[in-house]
Amino acid sequence: MQNIYLAIPMAPLLGAIVAGLFGWKIGRTASHVFAISGVAIAFLLSLVVFNHIVIDGAEPFNGTVYTWMVSNGINFQVGFLIDKLTAVMLIVVTFVSLMVHIYTIGYMHDDPGYQRFFSYIALFTFSMLMLVMSNNFLQLFFGWEAVGLVSYLLIGFWFKKPTAVYANLKAFLVNRVGDFGFLLGIAAVLTYTGSLDYAEVFKLAPGLSGQTIEIFSGYAWSVTTVICILLFIGAMGKSAQVPLHVWLPDSMEGPTPISALIHAATMVTAGIFMVARMSPLFELSETALSFVLVIGAITALFMGFLGLVQNDIKRVIAYSTLSQLGYMTVALGVSAYATGVFHLMTHAFFKALLFLGAGSVIIAMHHEQDMRKMGGLRKYMPITWITSLIGSLALIGTPGFAGFYSKDAIITAVKHSSLPGSGFAYIAVLTGVFITALYSFRMYFMVFHGKGRMDDYTREHLHECPPVVTWPLIALAIPSVVIGAIYVDQMAFGGFFGSAISVSAAHQIPEEVAHHFHSWWGLIVHSLSDFPVYLAGAGVLTAWFLYIKRPDIPGVLQNKFAFIYKILDNKYFADRFNEIVFAGGSRLIGRIFWQAGDVKLIDGLIINGSARSIGWFSSILRQIQTGYLYHYAFAMIIGLLSLLTWFVFGKGS
Repeated sequence: MQNIYLAIPMAPLLGAIVAGLFGWKIGRTASHVFAISGVAIAFLLSLVVFNHIVIDGAEPFNGTVYTWMVSNGINFQVGFLIDKLTAVMLIVVTFVSLMVHIYTIGYMHDDPGYQRFFSYIALFTFSMLMLVMSNNFLQLFFGWEAVGLVSYLLIGFWFKKPTAVYANLKAFLVNRVGDFGFLLGIAAVLTYTGSLDYAEVFKLAPGLSGQTIEIFSGYAWSVTTVICILLFIGAMGKSAQVPLHVWLPDSMEGPTPISALIHAATMVTAGIFMVARMSPLFELSETALSFVLVIGAITALFMGFLGLVQNDIKRVIAYSTLSQLGYMTVALGVSAYATGVFHLMTHAFFKALLFLGAGSVIIAMHHEQDMRKMGGLRKYMPITWITSLIGSLALIGTPGFAGFYSKDAIITAVKHSSLPGSGFAYIAVLTGVFITALYSFRMYFMVFHGKGRMDDYTREHLHECPPVVTWPLIALAIPSVVIGAIYVDQMAFGGFFGSAISVSAAHQIPEEVAHHFHSWWGLIVHSLSDFPVYLAGAGVLTAWFLYIKRPDIPGVLQNKFAFIYKILDNKYFADRFNEIVFAGGSRLIGRIFWQAGDVKLIDGLIINGSARSIGWFSSILRQIQTGYLYHYAFAMIIGLLSLLTWFVFGKGS
């Protein structure tokens, strides 16, 4: 099995190398064949691992591939931890990535950077696989930074577009802020445990509970709390939690396939996975858990509001991702790690489906992304229409669809939590159900129903996309319906992940709650007597009324509540705040250091000042160098008298 574990990340890496270095030589077809084959092999081997670890119940594997370096007794290694958590992530990452790779053949067909794009997305898959398979913080950090690097390359793939260059730089800088906290957290782990290996760190973690650290003089913090918050700051960057969320909507500047890959299976899920993996640490700090809970609740609710005013089809889905990541984070905050990962899994399928469906619409609309110029596409694109409907129903938590089971489990977990902040979080996730349904079906109705608002040329050429685009939609639609029902009993509160996730006795969900999750049908029946399903239905009906029945009302509401609309349209002025305070502040500090340090100190005092001093001293000496013999004789006499005076009087005293 160890060879299989090694082959899973290596296969996509080989495909990336071939497509990237030799794509110009072997051509477009061979490039995508190598890249897709690498990911397909990884997916098939992931199925083997899933069967071995989950179905057959084999013991988890924790081993070292090789030791990179030993320094002061600390081992820096590359190794794999293969347990049920890893097995689930392998399936999610490789399957969604495989669908995206196949879809890319159609979407990027005419792009001059075809081979380069396939190389990047295969490399992206390799990076995420190294992250989820790691058994130590060093390899985790490698995968963490690798997905950040490749996302930078992919968001700015169309590098001739100024908006794409701005977006990838923004993503890179914001993630550096989060990664700085993440790196400090890893450094703190190494400082207080002397190890980077997960198993060793988790074994020593309980001993850290009584230790404190003074970050500010006179204020003692729990070491465990500091470590967990620093690690979570890294997750806030990768998984786009407020206030480090601002990069994710702008990532839409990249091609649609990479939007699907980033938002569904790779980069943004890294933070959720990391916190779940670090559950033995987070369970030792209720302060850190409350911090995670509140940040997730704010993200789930307030990012959902922003989805209501977006007109770019991809940006609506992007804000949906932000909101759903907030739901996952809320689950982590109430120690329902398994439920958070369960929602990560279901969300990966229907969110990839929605993004690829949006890409199909964009292709048909000749790369038009404004929903105000769409409408009535149902009759032209039946496959895209029905699969997008399935994705939307799964997203809003419609009973029977995948998202229903995982989202309902999160809401239930929050309802029964007693952690500080859980009351606010419960209101946020409940309100988010209505908001999610409203913006999701606003998009659905504006795109596929109602009167067509496109120009005549576009209308005449509308048609369904080729099979290479629609087949991945169908393949993703299937798990978007059934995957939740299959695994809700085991994953929601059934101890599916075993020892891979640790939950303290104080944070266990009550048995009577877990009892409700004994069957998929029982959950559907139970949902009919609970709030979420009716809130979702109300959101759909509101969207239908506003955008199909009375499409004149949204404009009236926009004018009537112009102030609120302006706040939402400007994304709470977060970008403006960052531009003025952080970017502007950094530039101001830079100018101050440039003027005071570079211009005045280095150039003025040290370089030019020393030159001027030497020039001044030389000008004095130059006055003495007259060339007259009697001047030199006079100087010699004066010098001789000075020496005699010092010898007679100075030495004698």
